[in-house]
Amino acid sequence: MDLLKAFFAGFLSTMLFHQGVLFALNRAGATAMAAWNMAGVAPLGIPAVVSIAFFGGLWGIVLWALIRGFKGTRYWVSALVLGAVLPTLVALLIVFPLKHLEFAAGWDPKIWIGALIVNGVWGLGVALLMRAFTRAVPA
Repeated sequence: MDLLKAFFAGFLSTMLFHQGVLFALNRAGATAMAAWNMAGVAPLGIPAVVSIAFFGGLWGIVLWALIRGFKGTRYWVSALVLGAVLPTLVALLIVFPLKHLEFAAGWDPKIWIGALIVNGVWGLGVALLMRAFTRAVPA
């Protein structure tokens, strides 16, 4: 059941936190990437934001496996740091080349910093949602 909750937390965190911060960065002129992109992506033609949220759900399972035993400040800092670093490294160093995009986004600091910010906030969102989902429900 925790795996399903973690997937859902990662999915929701992508839609709310990740895309919300991306929207704010776009509005501030810090990125050209649009939030909540509804353009279809191959091979199924589903909206890009749904594809991203699906992978956010998978990453939510990974993040939860890494932080679930932590308490207090360690829980929140780990969610922020691991959420920022792990998906960013995989996206820029592995996914970009697989999609025939420039390796590591050409080491552009603006892209790296933006990715670390949106993914770090995503990690905090996962931690927050998992806290809400795993609280004991009174009888």
